[in-house]
Amino acid sequence: MPPRRSASESVVPMINVVFLLLIFFMMSATIMPAPPFDVSLPETDAQIAVAGEMDIYVSASGEVSFQGALNDAAWAVLAAQPAVNTVTLRADADLSAQKLARVVSRLARIGHTQIEIAIRVP
Repeated sequence: MPPRRSASESVVPMINVVFLLLIFFMMSATIMPAPPFDVSLPETDAQIAVAGEMDIYVSASGEVSFQGALNDAAWAVLAAQPAVNTVTLRADADLSAQKLARVVSRLARIGHTQIEIAIRVP
C-alpha cells in the first residue's frame, strides 16, 4: 500500500485576504490630482513641514491655478472660499520676487493671510 499524501492546503483564503487588503488600501488612499503645470519648488536644507489647507500653484511666468481653475477664474474661486488657517503656495523657483509679492498681496486682500511657501528638500 503506497503512503498517503497529505491534502495540500488551499491558497484561496490567502488570495482572499490579499484582495481585501488591496481594496482597503485603494479605498483609504488619498489620490492627489496632478499639478496644473510643471512647478519646480525652491530648494533648501530646512526641515519644515507644510500643512496648509488649500494648495495654490504659481508658475514661473506668474500663472495662478486653484482647484483646476486658471488665472482670473482661480482668483474668483479663491475669493469665494472662506478664509482658512493656512494656505500653501506652491510657487516655481524661477518666479520673480515681484510676481510672488503680487500673489501674496492679492491673497491677503481676499482674506487669506496665513501663507506657507512649499519647498523641496534635497
